[in-house]
Amino acid sequence: MNLTAQQRYPAIDLAGAVVLITGAGRGIGRATALAMAARGARIAVADLDRAAADGVAAEIGSAARAYTLDVRTRPSWDACVAAVTADLGPIDVLVGNAGVMPVAPFLEEPDEVGETTIDVNVWGLIHGMRAVAPAMIERGRGHIVNVASLAGKIAIPGLAVYNASKFAAVGLSSAARLEFADGGVSVSTVLPSAVRTTLTSGLPLGKGLPTVDPEDIAAAVVRTCRTRRAQTPVPGYLAALDLGLALAPEPLIALVRRVVGGNRALTSVDGAGRADYEDRVRSITRT
Repeated sequence: MNLTAQQRYPAIDLAGAVVLITGAGRGIGRATALAMAARGARIAVADLDRAAADGVAAEIGSAARAYTLDVRTRPSWDACVAAVTADLGPIDVLVGNAGVMPVAPFLEEPDEVGETTIDVNVWGLIHGMRAVAPAMIERGRGHIVNVASLAGKIAIPGLAVYNASKFAAVGLSSAARLEFADGGVSVSTVLPSAVRTTLTSGLPLGKGLPTVDPEDIAAAVVRTCRTRRAQTPVPGYLAALDLGLALAPEPLIALVRRVVGGNRALTSVDGAGRADYEDRVRSITRT
């Protein structure tokens, strides 16, 4: 008998559930924390920027606590998970949202910036699942949502290492989903298009590229707690992207890229508008 994802995994009631969200101090993470809290969840607001995490926890109120977390290191993960478990109880839902998106031509991007991208966007998910999933499997229930990107499905000039990290995030999540299924733990991947956050500051949005808000992604993350769906693109109509990319001839794809400005991350970046974000990424390469 073929079971749906909802039938295969033990249900999770967000009312009273403990939800750990990484990168929760701003953007998608903050929106997800607010959305989960609105459904009665107890929120662990985790971020490298403790002041930002404190601000979101204060915004939510007594249902949230803030934690310092550097997703790049396993000791930081272990300390955070131990603190969350002691304060709030066993983690029911893990949202791996922390991510960075430097923009540069591939041959010009400094090695240390590329290494940070891989460390945050890939190792952050690896460490997180290894720190949280064993206890979920031991209890026979749990849900993990990794926020990837449609850049994990389609290549974008100017984002080569970011592309690599998000392709890795999609593959990692898909394989972990298969490994954890018999333990009652689901792994879902949410794949946003361009999101209006500081991550995309200075980049021209629109012009054929679907643009969404952090609240749209938060709603998709919350929805996976019910559907346990493997992959959820946002907007949803982009679900046919895999098939389209597989079947369309390369000249047609190249034509579409030209029409929608597929090289805009190389040719149309507002350096001044993006400077603060890029400085923030460079600052964590030195920690």
